Amino acid sequence: MADLKAKFEQASDDVKKLSDRPDNDTLLKLYALYKQGSDGDVAGPKPGFFDFVGTAKYEAWTKLKGMKSDDAMQKYIDLVKKLRG
Repeated sequence: MADLKAKFEQASDDVKKLSDRPDNDTLLKLYALYKQGSDGDVAGPKPGFFDFVGTAKYEAWTKLKGMKSDDAMQKYIDLVKKLRG
């Protein structure tokens, strides 16, 4: 578990250093996997109708509801590795 958490934290640092900015769908997937891995299932009220970015993030995270944190961490790590090439 500690090893996975360390790799997860490293991946979160690595994603900030990507040479190319990922497309919006990939960014949402990264956000959702990170939040699911670090915080678990989505909590709190859905952002307001005119908060388009917040709503998109909330909905992406909601789609992962029920996924184990360890699984989300591993998927996040794998996606970051893929983006790094």
